[in-house]
Amino acid sequence: MDASSSRPNLEIPKSRYTSIIVSVVIFLLLTSGVLVTSIYNSLKIRDLRAGSALSSNLRSDIPHLTQEIYLLNIMRQQQQPVSALQSQEAKITQLTQDIDKEITTLSKGGNVAIRDDEDAYKPSTAPEQVKYIKNTSSLWMPYKQEVTRFINSPLALGTNALENKFGESALGIYDNATNLSNNLSAENAQRAAFLRNLQVFGISFAILYFIVFVLYFVRRLKSSDEELITARRETQEIMETVNTGLFLLDKDLNIGQQHSRALNDIIGSDRLSGENFADVLRGRISDKDLRTTRQFIEQLYNPRVKEKLVDSLNPLHKVMLHNTSGEESTTNRFLDFKFSRVYEDKDIARILVNVNDVSDAVYLEQRLEKERSQNDMQIEMLTTILNVNPKIINEFISNTKAHIDKMNNILKNPGSSQFELEGKLKAIYREMHSLKGEASALKLHSFTKIASDAEDKLDALQNQGKLSGNNFLPLAVHLDDLLSLSNTIETLGERINQAAPKAKSNAQPVSPVKPEPQPSVFQAQVADVATTNINVDDGNDIDLSDESDDDHLSYYQDFAKDIAVRQGKKIQLNGHNLAHINIPERLKQPIKEISIQLLRNAVVHGIESPEARQSAGKSAIGSIDLEMQRDSQNLIIALQDDGQGIDYEGIRHKLIADGRFTQEEAGQMTHGDLLKTLFASGFSTKEHADEDGGRGVGLDVIKALVKEHNGKLNVNTELGKMTRFVITLPAA
Repeated sequence: MDASSSRPNLEIPKSRYTSIIVSVVIFLLLTSGVLVTSIYNSLKIRDLRAGSALSSNLRSDIPHLTQEIYLLNIMRQQQQPVSALQSQEAKITQLTQDIDKEITTLSKGGNVAIRDDEDAYKPSTAPEQVKYIKNTSSLWMPYKQEVTRFINSPLALGTNALENKFGESALGIYDNATNLSNNLSAENAQRAAFLRNLQVFGISFAILYFIVFVLYFVRRLKSSDEELITARRETQEIMETVNTGLFLLDKDLNIGQQHSRALNDIIGSDRLSGENFADVLRGRISDKDLRTTRQFIEQLYNPRVKEKLVDSLNPLHKVMLHNTSGEESTTNRFLDFKFSRVYEDKDIARILVNVNDVSDAVYLEQRLEKERSQNDMQIEMLTTILNVNPKIINEFISNTKAHIDKMNNILKNPGSSQFELEGKLKAIYREMHSLKGEASALKLHSFTKIASDAEDKLDALQNQGKLSGNNFLPLAVHLDDLLSLSNTIETLGERINQAAPKAKSNAQPVSPVKPEPQPSVFQAQVADVATTNINVDDGNDIDLSDESDDDHLSYYQDFAKDIAVRQGKKIQLNGHNLAHINIPERLKQPIKEISIQLLRNAVVHGIESPEARQSAGKSAIGSIDLEMQRDSQNLIIALQDDGQGIDYEGIRHKLIADGRFTQEEAGQMTHGDLLKTLFASGFSTKEHADEDGGRGVGLDVIKALVKEHNGKLNVNTELGKMTRFVITLPAA
């Protein structure tokens, strides 16, 4: 987003403050001028005061010095004591020095003592004052010399001689000092009057300027306030009218004082101004989303991060907002937060947040998605119905309902002890796994998905340890979904084909074929498989010849190849004698389930990847042989693959890694013991479970079916070469 597009016009016109700045500058200049002039005149007045003091002192000291000279002359005429004469001479000398210092200060400047204070005096530059100072200095020099000679001479002078030496000079110095003092006093008075007038003018001007300034700018401020009030009113009207939630966020995630009225209804809180955005969302969204929101806003304040780039990471896009008021809500609310930068000049000042309640749109999308999924599911089912033998479809529907009925009955059976609950869990797991196998064989992915989800829950229950009756309640939902799907398939099938093809009865019995001996290193029979024989009416035998050999074989081939594709493997399924086998009605479904589980086990666990097979000197395509044989007493199912065989040491290590046995206990187990663990519910050598295996249920299903029908199960294997399962079920 461009900075200018999201930045409101917050700049204040420069002309608004130009008059203020000019007025303040003029005021400061005038004030400075008055102040500088006042300071200058104050300094001049100080100099004039010092000069006046010097001239006044000089005017009084000259007559005093002349008087002392005449007194010394009289004392000499009277021939007074030497001490008295010396004291008088010293007094004259001191006066002479004082007068000399005063005249020097007037000429060159210096410090002047005025009462208890002392001022610095600068020589005057006024022509008339300079003339008086020069005249005083020129008269003083010969006068001082005569005073020095008079003091040094012990003789007394006559009155006329004394008058000639000192009288005229003293009078001239006195007159010049008087004129200088008068001139300095006059200038001092003028400058003092000027300073007073200047101060009066400055104060009057300041007061007048302040009044004008206040009146003018109060009017301007009033106008600005009116504009601000109008703008605020317009903003408030907008905030009260818009249907979306608008507010500003600072760097600390604090909500601004202004926000739209709709925000309270959208967020569901009456107090939002000044609140922390994270506190408002806490408890309404997940902690993970809250942390991500903090990081997201931090990145928005980072000027080096492009806004368009970070916008795609918005964690609050169509987020579900939980209700924290304690009231139960029948529907969830979905909010969509959009964040935009607000700039001041080139700096990111705030984040503008726009919130919309998009619940209706989200529910519409969910409804459309559900309808689309249902349409896809119906298309999938329709494709299956059109491409699969109707009899197989009918068998699947019948078997599905039978599995669901069994699981419902298992759920209804009472069970309170841990052993009974674990038994229920294993039984349901086997039924669900069998159902998933048949659905996967028909490529009914919707069925397979629901069954896989149910297996996930069953697997979690199997690993959680202690069970209770309430743990099984969620499974009822999956059973209802599976039953609903089977009814849908049945309805679609009836619309397309009102009646399934009738079974043919012209097949000829096939002579039993004796199984060929296999090169094996181990042969074991599952210990807990019952051997009780059940008499079956031969009239219920079914001849598979009503289905073509290709149709029946392709059913298993497609199933095996689909698993191989998902597992990244290549296989070739051979089943030359699957047709023309008379199978009792009661064994048809068990044989189908056993065949599916054997095929899945062979592809997932037996056949290696093409790379592994080639590195072992084998063909990249794995070979699987599925055979069915029938004699007067038994029906035999044999499946053999040329895969990696059963790795007993791998089973031993897996048992230790899973914590089922200690290393010592596992080390003492025979190959037969290790083989039995493969048929235990919940154990698998596959590291990660997926749609095709890894839950440890497939072989458990086979064991349960063999046990249920009083059969026998043999396993032959050779590591790295092959594995052969032979299952014998009593036919009569």
